[in-house]
Amino acid sequence: LPATVESVVPVPDAEQALAQTNVFVDLAPGYTGVLIIDGVELETVDLSSLQDSLTDPGEQISVPPVTVFEPGNSTLTFTPSAAAEIERFESGVHRVTVVHWPIAEGRERARSFTWQFNVV
Repeated sequence: LPATVESVVPVPDAEQALAQTNVFVDLAPGYTGVLIIDGVELETVDLSSLQDSLTDPGEQISVPPVTVFEPGNSTLTFTPSAAAEIERFESGVHRVTVVHWPIAEGRERARSFTWQFNVV
């Protein structure tokens, strides 16, 4: 993994991932990014922007079926679901690219890391 990517799930070249597996990327502090799965760039929402839109303390937030960026942890998470662009991972090989960049510098300074996993 590059120094700016601390971990990914499923692990690169995983041979027995499940159809409903989450795609998770832990970035270095101060980084953000987007996920491209099987050639499709998924919409990303910043969890803090969802929390900022709340009107009452303790109110539950509704997380949309897209990639969620958690700025406090510098993580990206995508969970396949019926409402998401990817409902489930079909059997076979899937390719994931995380395009990531320093928050302070913007996407113009982006780098990428690609890996794949196999769903049984």
